[in-house]
Amino acid sequence: MSNPRYRSLSPDNSLARRDFFKAGGAVGAGLVLGGRTLSAFAGQSAPAQKTPPPRPKTNIEEATKVPRTKYSLPGLFPGQVVQVVNEEAMPGGRPDASVIKGMVGEGIVKLTNKDLKASFGLFFTKTDVVGIKVNPVGPGLISTRLEVVDAIIDWLTENGLPKKNVIIWDRFDYMLTDAGFIAERYPGIGIVGLQTMDDDAQSGKSQDNSKWLKPDGKHVSVPNFDQEVYYWADVEGPKDLAYLNQHVFNGKHSYFGKLLTKTLTKIINIPVFKNTGNAISMATKNIGYGAVCNTNRLHGPLFLDVCVEVPAFPVIRDKMVLNITDSLRAQYDGGPAENAKFTYLDNSLYFATDPFALDMYCHAALVNKRKSMNVQVNENPRFTEYLRYAEKLGLGIANPDKIKFTSVKLGPSS
Repeated sequence: MSNPRYRSLSPDNSLARRDFFKAGGAVGAGLVLGGRTLSAFAGQSAPAQKTPPPRPKTNIEEATKVPRTKYSLPGLFPGQVVQVVNEEAMPGGRPDASVIKGMVGEGIVKLTNKDLKASFGLFFTKTDVVGIKVNPVGPGLISTRLEVVDAIIDWLTENGLPKKNVIIWDRFDYMLTDAGFIAERYPGIGIVGLQTMDDDAQSGKSQDNSKWLKPDGKHVSVPNFDQEVYYWADVEGPKDLAYLNQHVFNGKHSYFGKLLTKTLTKIINIPVFKNTGNAISMATKNIGYGAVCNTNRLHGPLFLDVCVEVPAFPVIRDKMVLNITDSLRAQYDGGPAENAKFTYLDNSLYFATDPFALDMYCHAALVNKRKSMNVQVNENPRFTEYLRYAEKLGLGIANPDKIKFTSVKLGPSS
């Protein structure tokens, strides 16, 4: 079952370029890297403050000093976003595996302008260890579709990557299980959750912490995180047991999972199309809050900036070669947790090597959808300024003038 305590478009809805400029281009050009703050939550509005609190210091400069590789963000195709639409993808609300496989193949080909074999060679070698980062929140409703992951695995293995070199992963092991990412469903494929969380202890149903807390007072998942590779922010994590259960560590360090630092050589990121207030919870948030521990302390003072600064570290920046936003069933309000009344069949997949261009376009698409559903929209620049921040750091393209968007419609009426 899903855990509500954890927080972290059909062709007719495709965004016209003028709408994209209105929704995504409203962020403005001004940006000061040193003294910016974001609202603690991406809600409708933030309380007025005469003097904004100072932005906590982080170790982002350590990341930016490391030399880049040819795979480094924004990847091989900066500023390019491809949408593939097929109205037959979700007949009766159920995924059609063969249709979705065709959509995945078409999206990769359109993005790279090469066939699937040549596209594989652009991103991978046959000795790579490829981690597929899914989003299992809202299992069966808005979680990453198993069929999308199936299609990606087929692409990899049909071009010579051994199954044992493919790992489906997320931060929480129980969420992967709830969403159907289990060994029986994926024989020969690795399934890795970076950490355990005891749901019963978290909810108060049980006073027994022994499933997650060792006698020495440390979380059982401590060995899964690399204490030599971390995102540091001058913000303390709470010391209560509920926080440690969910976040493994407190203090000021968010450690990267050893899976990323020691095992994976490439990453494919498969988020889902959903909101978090007036902002989005898609490509950059899926990886930014999914790759490290001790994150809840960051929501108030840094929130969306984490979606820039965590991916800026080489362990993600140089490995995450492809992003595919699953918008087969999308959610326009009530996020980032699932809320069925705000979901709709979009029958779309979005492809990019550049997660910031991808999120900028999808943010604009979300705004367009919310307006069409008469949901109140706050277009304050703070909801996209983190994407501009990424552009300043050279991690992606956020300027709508520089984003190349291509939409492809498949199906019998195409």
